[in-house]
Parts: sequence; structure tokens; C-alpha cells
Amino acid sequence: MDELLRALSHPARRRILTVAAGGPVSAGTLAEALGLANATTSEHLKVLRKTGLVTMTVQGTWRLYETDRARVAEAAALLARFTHSLPEEEP
Repeated sequence: MDELLRALSHPARRRILTVAAGGPVSAGTLAEALGLANATTSEHLKVLRKTGLVTMTVQGTWRLYETDRARVAEAAALLARFTHSLPEEEP
């Protein structure tokens, strides 16, 4: 859970997930769309891949990234379970 929350904590990573949710996209296209350097985008993609939030497919010389919606939903469910486990607030 900690790695997932860390991955989602960075605004650039959340923006990558939003853009990549539209379908497979190259790292260069992501960098251009988000106004990030290619190296910065690659580092963010590395974190997102490590946590399973994006998948990568290879098509020829291209590496295409796409948001794994099931994994994002799993992260949301983990956070929801944590939220529901908190004690009730005292009035």
C-alpha cells in the first residue's frame, strides 16, 4: 500500500495515468503532452510500472504505456478499506 500511495502522491504521475488511460501512448508523447523532460517522464513511468499502475507493451521499436485501470481500482479499494477501518469521530 505504501508504494502505491507514494506512486500516486506525485502530480505528474497522476497526470501520466490520466493521459495513458486513453489508450497506449509512447513515453515521448507523454512527455510532450505533459511538458516534462523525457528523462523525467521515464523516471515517473518506472515508478508507475513498478507498482503495476501502468503496463508496457512493445510494438516494433516502440514501447507503449497504458494505465492499468484494475490496478488503479485496487489502489482505491485499499484506501477505502483503510478509511473504513478508522475509528468513528467523537462529537
